[in-house]
Amino acid sequence: MNIRKHIPNTITLGNLFCGCLAIVSAFKGNLDWTAYFVGMALILDFFDGFTARMLKVSSAIGKDLDSLADMVTFGVVPGVVMYHVIYNSINNDYSGEYIQYKLYPSPVSDIIPYLGFIITIFSCIRLAKFNNDTRQSDSFIGLPTPANAMVICSIPLIFHFQVHLHSVISLLINLPALILITLLMSYLLVAEIPLFALKFKSFGWKENKLVYLFLVASLAILLSLKFIGIALVIFLYILLSIVNNIFLKNKV
Repeated sequence: MNIRKHIPNTITLGNLFCGCLAIVSAFKGNLDWTAYFVGMALILDFFDGFTARMLKVSSAIGKDLDSLADMVTFGVVPGVVMYHVIYNSINNDYSGEYIQYKLYPSPVSDIIPYLGFIITIFSCIRLAKFNNDTRQSDSFIGLPTPANAMVICSIPLIFHFQVHLHSVISLLINLPALILITLLMSYLLVAEIPLFALKFKSFGWKENKLVYLFLVASLAILLSLKFIGIALVIFLYILLSIVNNIFLKNKV
């Protein structure tokens, strides 16, 4: 029995398990831990492909497992998170230092939060397109589901750790703003926007300068802005990709 071929799939299943734990945490009301489990899954999602390439044991089953795990962790989980965030926006009062729960259900609070699952639906479409689109073998077209999940799951972390940023918090507990974020992120998942690959085939400056510049800028943003910087990093990625497509594609 060749144990090596099962190592990447085991890592992928670890990603799936983290997604399950994230869902449980969300429905227990602990969205911070939901975000932490998604962060763990992101690490595993990177290493399953890296390990498969390193051990030279890539397989069709491994590809399917990866998409199925991603559907749970980076498709279902962000939908669940946005469901809770929208629900809290409708039912909570923000005092400036904490969010105080008000348990007064209404028809609006029962229906509108389900809009968060639009993210889950478009994540499913995104993963199906990725599996069948030969143009995406070396790069991406549309925002990858892990990047989308990072943006959505950063919202409860901002609430918890950066509550002093009143203007940002006020925006993120505003129902129209949350619905707009839901629709925008869902659109970006399936948008026909080519995004440059973050994988290194070599480590030379000339062929990877765009990636290096992006990584340095991302590190600076995250160190200075913390969790608020996650969304900015993702939108920087999209912006640089658009600039690359228009002006630099034939020069990089």
